[in-house]
Amino acid sequence: MLHRKTYHVKDLQGEIEAHTDVYHNLDENSQKILRSLEGSDDAVLLQRRLDNMNFKWSELRKKSLNIRSHLEASSDQWKRLHLSLQELLVWLQLKDDELSRQAPIGGDFPAVQKQNDVHRAFKRELKTKEPVIMSTLETVRIFLTEQPLEGLEKLYQEPRELPPEERAQNVTRLLRKQAEEVNTEWEKLNLHSTDWQRKIDETLERLQELQEATDELDLKLRQAEVIKGSWQPVGDLLIDSLQDHLEKVKALRGEIAPLKENVSHVNDLARQLTTLGIQLSPYNLSTLEDLNTRWKLLQVAVEDRVRQLHEAHRDFGPASQHFLSTSVQGPWERAISPNKVPYYINHETQTTCWDHPKMTELYQSLADLNNVRFSAYRTAMKLRRLQKALCLDLLSLSAACDALDQHNLKQNDQPMDILQIINCLTTIYDRLEQEHNNLVNVPLCVDMCLNWLLNVYDTGRTGRIRVLSFKTGIISLCKAHLEDKYRYLFKQVASSTGFCDQRRLGLLLHDSIQIPRQLGEVASFGGSNIEPSVRSCFQFANNKPEIEAALFLDWMRLEPQSMVWLPVLHRVAAAETAKHQAKCNICKECPIIGFRYRSLKHFNYDICQSCFFSGRVAKGHKMHYPMVEYCTPTTSGEDVRDFAKVLKNKFRTKRYFAKHPRMGYLPVQTVLEGDNMETPVTLINFWPVDSAPASSPQLSHDDTHSRIEHYASRLAEMENSNGSYLNDSISPNESIDDEHLLIQHYCQSLNQDSPLSQPRSPAQILISLESEERGELERILADLEEEN
Repeated sequence: MLHRKTYHVKDLQGEIEAHTDVYHNLDENSQKILRSLEGSDDAVLLQRRLDNMNFKWSELRKKSLNIRSHLEASSDQWKRLHLSLQELLVWLQLKDDELSRQAPIGGDFPAVQKQNDVHRAFKRELKTKEPVIMSTLETVRIFLTEQPLEGLEKLYQEPRELPPEERAQNVTRLLRKQAEEVNTEWEKLNLHSTDWQRKIDETLERLQELQEATDELDLKLRQAEVIKGSWQPVGDLLIDSLQDHLEKVKALRGEIAPLKENVSHVNDLARQLTTLGIQLSPYNLSTLEDLNTRWKLLQVAVEDRVRQLHEAHRDFGPASQHFLSTSVQGPWERAISPNKVPYYINHETQTTCWDHPKMTELYQSLADLNNVRFSAYRTAMKLRRLQKALCLDLLSLSAACDALDQHNLKQNDQPMDILQIINCLTTIYDRLEQEHNNLVNVPLCVDMCLNWLLNVYDTGRTGRIRVLSFKTGIISLCKAHLEDKYRYLFKQVASSTGFCDQRRLGLLLHDSIQIPRQLGEVASFGGSNIEPSVRSCFQFANNKPEIEAALFLDWMRLEPQSMVWLPVLHRVAAAETAKHQAKCNICKECPIIGFRYRSLKHFNYDICQSCFFSGRVAKGHKMHYPMVEYCTPTTSGEDVRDFAKVLKNKFRTKRYFAKHPRMGYLPVQTVLEGDNMETPVTLINFWPVDSAPASSPQLSHDDTHSRIEHYASRLAEMENSNGSYLNDSISPNESIDDEHLLIQHYCQSLNQDSPLSQPRSPAQILISLESEERGELERILADLEEEN
């Protein structure tokens, strides 16, 4: 009967074991469903049923095991317990070895996922075995508790005869030791399994994060690589589209910039896995290397593309010198030196030169003006021709300032390279072309103006000039009021407080004197040494350490020797289109175009500027006779004043003129010699001139003001150029051989006092003039009546 019951119990337990996998699968699926239904009523119901099922399953297994234990206990229980514990120890050792063989952790997500599946099956085995182990340990505990020593003595059969108590203790010790070993190994196995599962879970999480990061980075790199693959070679792009392509590449560079963080994140994840002792798989390692390589190549490709487009845009774009190649034709070719300075190749003669062919022609044409005897006028007329050839006579001061501000040319001590100069000139001439489309050829004007600036300020062709030099050259030849130019140039060298010291003024004068120096006329303006001019200015300012704009303007109104060419240039421009209803007594030109020179020694004696500049005279008139210059047609009042002056000169002796010398400009002292730069011939009587400047905007605001303001501006430059206002107190040799002898002291003042003591108001000057001349005329007429 006991055997039949044992047989039925084994069948029942076998049936239970057969349903173990079904139970575990049902349990795992229920747990997944519970997680998806978390928080719902269905989840509560399902959880309740699941708990009920687990409870019933546990009770069933316990009952089965208890029944089996009780049945087995009835026949040789001690031996069965001993064998069961030994079997469990062997099983536990095998499972521990099996678990150890699952290491090491895989290096990629699929491998670790497979390890996770294997270990989950392993854990299911442990969970299945747990009731057996617990039941066996519990049976041993109960057996040891319930059996008396006599019973144990009978169960323990030794070949040797031992005392009964010792035999009972041996049985107890053996079973207890085996039970403890089973319990210890079971706990170790469970702990080992838990640690391994934790490592698997952590590795899966990190590998999944790495996988997602690499997939995202790969996608973004592929998108950028598609754009890179669509790039055309830079050489095949249209010049007008270079800027657009450059902007697109810059936009791509901005878009891929965040990828640097993605690459760093992927590499950090890989390093973290290595730190955890996880060796990445070859696939993952090659993927990481591929992503890093592609990122570097993409960066290099984008930067190379930007550089190539920049170079192409610089060399061929609108702001480059490429468009300037159209400024030369025929056998000429425009080339660029390594420092970007242009030079010109003549393929017919196989020669090169720094000057543009048109600039060479212009310089050759300036040689025609060498017959002008007076250097200030000669220099001014050359500059005027140059100014018109460069179209700078069309450039207003405001437009020039706008272009300079647009290119942020504020640091006057900083150098400008060739491309910066070209960019600024292009801006200037593009605006002029909009206003004077039929007069301005942008490539030619830019190339010519660049050529002139380099000739003036970079004779060594280093490819750099200072910002101040660039401004001085452009502003000096632009179209503006003379004093506006003075104010602007002074502002460039003045400090933030509006004051200028000697060093800063020296910089301005040095850059200014380079303009006549380039024409070979610098000797007439005191030479290249600007120290005497600086000393003259600060002596005029009572040797103050710094001067303000008002003092500088006052000094410039005196037309210092080094700067006299600039006001003369303005007078030449003003007289350029003047038409006078008079006939030249030498060449018989009528009407006289340009300057008109009226003799203040003879009645109705006029000379045109061509005859005057060449030094031709008519019978009865000498070069050293005083004359007056007019830029515009004379008025009746001016005719009367000139008649009065002729009368005065008729009755004045040479001794009178010798006692009243006049300077038409402000001479400077040389550092080495310490005396006047001009020859003593310049210390000749000055004759005021009633010339009315033309209505050109470069010269004056209104006729009355300009008439007075520019008295000191007319022939000062001629005297400065070694041209003097002559009278008959000069010997014939001096008047023939020295160009200081004509129109020396032209219109500097209206009385015999020094310029500093003159009335400042134009109205006061006119009143003084009329009063003086009226009284002088009445006195002369009275003397003539008495004589007759």
